[in-house]
Amino acid sequence: MSSTTFLILSIMGICGVIFNAAAWSVNNFLMTGPKAYLTYSSSVAAGAQSGMEECKFQFGWERWNCPESALQLSTHNRLRSATRETSFVHAISSAGVMYTLTRNCSMGDFESCGCDDSRNGRVGGRGWVWGGCSDNVEFGERISKLFVDALETGHDTRALINLHNNEVGRLAVKATMKRACKCHGVSGSCSIQTCWLQLAEFREIGNYLKMKYDQAHKLEMDKRRMRAGNSADSRGATAETFHHVHATELVFLEDSPDYCTRNASLGHHGTEGRECLQTGKNLSQWEKRSCRRLCTECGLKVEERRTEVVSSCNCKFHWCCTVRCEQCRQLVAKHYCARRDAAATNHIKRKNKGHKR
Repeated sequence: MSSTTFLILSIMGICGVIFNAAAWSVNNFLMTGPKAYLTYSSSVAAGAQSGMEECKFQFGWERWNCPESALQLSTHNRLRSATRETSFVHAISSAGVMYTLTRNCSMGDFESCGCDDSRNGRVGGRGWVWGGCSDNVEFGERISKLFVDALETGHDTRALINLHNNEVGRLAVKATMKRACKCHGVSGSCSIQTCWLQLAEFREIGNYLKMKYDQAHKLEMDKRRMRAGNSADSRGATAETFHHVHATELVFLEDSPDYCTRNASLGHHGTEGRECLQTGKNLSQWEKRSCRRLCTECGLKVEERRTEVVSSCNCKFHWCCTVRCEQCRQLVAKHYCARRDAAATNHIKRKNKGHKR
């Protein structure tokens, strides 16, 4: 293993947790494609990890809370799931890779690319022309495909679903781009503007894909024809199904499992030990119900734990030029999902039986 690859793996903090999704291996992820593309491998790894961080933010108060790392996606017992959650993982990881490659290209990190000035000088609309330094999404898209899509070596329905959801992620990067403009004219009259396209904040892409996740479409496939593998009958069934799927729509094949309980073999951590919110300012209804969703409805109790938090306070500016602060200590109450004791569990079971009668 080269020192570059070793450094990337160290940064990524790879551990042995397995998430039952697509067959993404560490070596393939970093080494896919011509040797020349090792130039981009650190950006690919960082982009995939930023996708997982965004995934954890978007699902912070839901029972499923994403794999730890995009590089932990692997096949378990040669079975690959194609759930709604898997579709989001593929999309957000693909988007993260494309986003980071595009941004690093525009920043001049790669010798082979820079700003996209292909439209510069053209009239874009009334009162404005293309100019400036547009983010080079075509480059980001092209290189991300070489890395990410090449990992999907299958030819069955699940492989096509994964490739489709990868593309949804890349299209999300394009769909959320913003037009930025600069005014020109006598005395700041702004008689004409020069405009360029720039990447949105990655949070906006995460919000966009979370909406796509909520609206994801389940494919109804003929199980008999699917079992035919890579036969003409199977390919025909897949083509018929995808004919009605929109390019920007996330798709999945299987219903989600129970994420309340831990299943190490499938890489599900369960909700025991997860933090939830009971009080706080400006909480959404979804956040306010997190303790019920993560704990109570999963057969767990809500446990309050008080922790001491040290923060800077009473800061004062001293001439010239320092800021001095005191260290304030504060007890903060946080809430977590914890296992009920046996007596409480039996009481709940008897109560539920009574309700059933």
